[in-house]
Amino acid sequence: MKKLFMSAVALLFAGALWAQENPLWMRHCAISPDGTTIAFTYKGDIFTVPVSGGKATQITTNPAFDTTPIWSPDSKQIAFASDRMGSMDVFIVSKDGGEPRRLTTFSGGETPVAFTDAGHILFTADIMPSTEDAGFPSNGQFQQIYQIPVSGGRPVMFSSMPMECISINKEGTILYQDKKGYEDYWRKHQKSPIARDIWMLRPGQTPRYEKQTTFIGEDREPVWAPDGKSFYYLSEENGTFNVYQRTPGSDTSKQVTHHKQHPVRFLSMASNGNLCYGFDGEIYTLAPGGKPQKVSVKILSDRNDKELIRQIKTSGATEMAVSPDGKEVAFILRGDVYVTSVEYKTTKQVTNTPCQERGIDFAPDGRTLVYASERGGLWQLYTSTIVRKDEKQFTYATELKEERLTNSDVASFNPKYSPDGKEIAFLENRTAIRVINLKTKKVRTVMDAQYQYSYSDGDQWFEWSPDSKWILSEFIGIGGWNNKDIVLLNADGKGEMHNLTESGYSDGNAKWVLGGKAMVWFSDRAGYRSHGSWGAQYDAYIMFFDVDAYDRFRMNKEDLALLEEAEKAEKAENEKAEK
Repeated sequence: MKKLFMSAVALLFAGALWAQENPLWMRHCAISPDGTTIAFTYKGDIFTVPVSGGKATQITTNPAFDTTPIWSPDSKQIAFASDRMGSMDVFIVSKDGGEPRRLTTFSGGETPVAFTDAGHILFTADIMPSTEDAGFPSNGQFQQIYQIPVSGGRPVMFSSMPMECISINKEGTILYQDKKGYEDYWRKHQKSPIARDIWMLRPGQTPRYEKQTTFIGEDREPVWAPDGKSFYYLSEENGTFNVYQRTPGSDTSKQVTHHKQHPVRFLSMASNGNLCYGFDGEIYTLAPGGKPQKVSVKILSDRNDKELIRQIKTSGATEMAVSPDGKEVAFILRGDVYVTSVEYKTTKQVTNTPCQERGIDFAPDGRTLVYASERGGLWQLYTSTIVRKDEKQFTYATELKEERLTNSDVASFNPKYSPDGKEIAFLENRTAIRVINLKTKKVRTVMDAQYQYSYSDGDQWFEWSPDSKWILSEFIGIGGWNNKDIVLLNADGKGEMHNLTESGYSDGNAKWVLGGKAMVWFSDRAGYRSHGSWGAQYDAYIMFFDVDAYDRFRMNKEDLALLEEAEKAEKAENEKAEK
């Protein structure tokens, strides 16, 4: 189905960009070694601001994306990453601005990490991966560290082992955070064997690697204190990322900051002992023995974007749902819900919020849409209903009524109407399957969270039976979390569960067929199988819940036609007898 529809997206700002006070989401802040200036990234450009706050100076103005500034030891130059040549490269520029000079030319992506001295920069890249230092086969996950002269030249490998957020003291001893797996760097409250730890490397003829932290969660972004006898770092040890201080080799640490709710990011330190970090989109400094001080920043710059962008979109829909009568299609575009006519170009925008919506489904009568929205920072379920009885389609509805369906303190999304339209099943806290009765608003659990594991959005599925009495889903069976089985759940919430597959391999994406008398699904139990790595070959299978349906399925075309003719004749005779 090819379709055009008009979408106007207005980008509004609280104040004019050319005089923006206290802007939010200044990232990758780094204090200069002399303690006078802070460099940071804002809307894809590099800025600097005095430590005391005030008017920010825009260092880069290129339309490309510039990020991750780091200071030279003499505080006179700033190295940063930019994609102005196609992929991320390392550039260097004067602290006062000017034309940056390109240092790296690799076709992949490079990001500066630290200056080893005034004449050399360390950067990350995936150029010559080493089998000895990779945790497992991956595509660019475990990058190496390279060194390049500030004057330019050929890069030299510094470490084939992944080393993130490097800090080097005057004796040349290196602090860094390790990387053991592929977990999202921005994920909060992650506790696992692949959580990052702080390490110390003593260079020499026989390098010594010493682990400094053992917290089961994340320890990150170490920076040496000016005397080189202790270091500061970020940790979630007490619930959310804060600054901690530790002496190398010590088993204890001291919590320095006590911010709540939001994580501290982007830790750096000046030679006078002043710390700088980001918190809740703004920049803070902390003097030794003092209290955190928010840096007041004023950004003066011309805006390089349009206030109103008009677009004719022919792609970009991320989810779709077809109405029961087949005349409309609901879809998600740029985080909002739209409904379009199948026959015509007419399209209606159902939601218009700064928050993301997803997981759309039509009610069986086609007059209500259910979806999840991340308003207030928490996914909850909402419905939009056609108000006027004489209006039959969303596309042409003149009045819609939105209602919040769930009101819990945990994430609820992926809603699906029961075929009878009386209930909606959904995922709670990413794992548990819950059902809400639309009349009583009571919520019950159909499958407890202990039987499921979620590693990314959209990795789970479930499906109502045609009679609204059962639900098919995947769950952790005999094959573990990464080789799930298919389970049949009683929708009444009484805990009745039936493992239908029990193969020990991956079974999933089951669908009801033959009016609920059978299901089809995919399984990798045969053929090429993932016994020791990624990838497998899947086949389609069918399972019958009804003997008559199974017998009919096995009939050839001729026998089935004769049976259907006999049943048709018998039905006619019965109707005649009833009359």
